[in-house]
Amino acid sequence: MVPIRMAVVPVAGAGTRLLPATKSQPKEMLPIGRKPVVQYVVEELEAAGLTTIVFITGRGKASIENHFDRDAELVRLLERTHRYELLKELDYEETDVSFFYTRQREQRGLGDAIRCARKFTGEFPFVVALGDSIISGSDSSPIVRRLINCFQETGAAAVIAFEEVQTAQVGQYGIAKPKGQGDVFELEDLIEKPTPAKAPSTLAVAARYVLAPGIYDAIERTAPGKNNEIQLTDAIRLILQAGGKVYGVKLAPNEKRYDIGNFQSYFRSFVEIALADREYGPALREHIMRLLGQK
Repeated sequence: MVPIRMAVVPVAGAGTRLLPATKSQPKEMLPIGRKPVVQYVVEELEAAGLTTIVFITGRGKASIENHFDRDAELVRLLERTHRYELLKELDYEETDVSFFYTRQREQRGLGDAIRCARKFTGEFPFVVALGDSIISGSDSSPIVRRLINCFQETGAAAVIAFEEVQTAQVGQYGIAKPKGQGDVFELEDLIEKPTPAKAPSTLAVAARYVLAPGIYDAIERTAPGKNNEIQLTDAIRLILQAGGKVYGVKLAPNEKRYDIGNFQSYFRSFVEIALADREYGPALREHIMRLLGQK
């Protein structure tokens, strides 16, 4: 069994719902607590055993590349000014993960973005982790590791992470139509943004996938939809319709997805993760309680 060591991280989106904050910087580089969003994603993938990450970038995304480069000049400055405690904040630069970058020249949907990675992943399965979504919790068995295990045990064409959402929210996501019950289940279908009345469940795609290389042929056969975009969900549906097996894995109860897609979710994510900070969280909690008149 060939181990899965490569992840594809799409970061080409324009982030228009977060303007003006994203006018001159990628939404994936917005800070959540002490770190930019994309650093959490990379650390999650590294913890799951991935050793190669391919970023699918676009115009204005150079700061992502710069963030993961070693900055020798900054290190020398911190050493010269004896700020050794700050050197620890740059430990992430010493990762053994190899980074590669390729551009999606025109924004034509997630399926098209994944297609850009074909020359990197070749004939091997790979992980997909959306660069604007953090999955926290379950350090001992992260969702990516469980997806990989399911993929290898079942011989599936694709394995997808799912989270429970409220019925009123199903129109924002791809929604699972499971064949059975449980935390791991085979999919009968995958419905993109259904109305609450037509949603087959409240299990929403949670920004993490493991895909066999056959996904590329399915993407090539996928017709563009709204805004001339090629959706990964539609390509996975083609696999299902052709008899391929696709499985879903639910996020664990102590896992949570932070989707940095709009200001409401961004503000909530920042506050929750900042409150969990061991050094600054307690003081922030007291400050918030005073603001709310609770103390």
